[in-house]
Amino acid sequence: MLILNYETLIDPLFRDVRKYVPDFCAMKAGDKVIDVCCGTGAQVIEYGRRGIDATGIDIDPNMLKTAEKNRDKSGAVNISFQLADAAALTFPDGYFDHASVSLALHDKEKELQSRIIAEMKRVVKKGGFLVIIDYNAPLPGHPWAICARVIEFFVGGSHYQGFKEYLASGGTDNILNNHGLLEDCRAYLKSGLLVAVKAVNP
Repeated sequence: MLILNYETLIDPLFRDVRKYVPDFCAMKAGDKVIDVCCGTGAQVIEYGRRGIDATGIDIDPNMLKTAEKNRDKSGAVNISFQLADAAALTFPDGYFDHASVSLALHDKEKELQSRIIAEMKRVVKKGGFLVIIDYNAPLPGHPWAICARVIEFFVGGSHYQGFKEYLASGGTDNILNNHGLLEDCRAYLKSGLLVAVKAVNP
């Protein structure tokens, strides 16, 4: 049910964001990109449409089945999906030009969040880029943000606790500061509900 809801409700809402990210990051055909916590694969497939060599990883095998089904429908041949833990990636150091994560850090407890970012830094070459797309903190007061709060509340449990801690700590800015990431550029999307940050891997 979660996968069905994500694919039929969430993915369409963020289709414009998926299309925006490669241009925002100045990714080009032939670049190697990893998308962690890739879910249904929507961002990876968009990379593939641009000729980017993209790998999506997720820890949920059911999500990956959906991602692979979506890949087959797209006809993309330059993308792949792997079952993997974002906090313990199997790729060698400096393997990718970019690493992206979309709407997957705000619900993680701080230690896990830190391990994911550390692994993203490790597998991206020095001078490459990490791309984080997540909720803006603080959230704006418009209907998009109210809906987001309601959705996060009803998901509940550790997910909602992580969401509250993410906002209280300063969100993406706090992540950048804690991991020594040098911001290259940022954009505010969905009327300020989301922030996209491209950061240099030092």
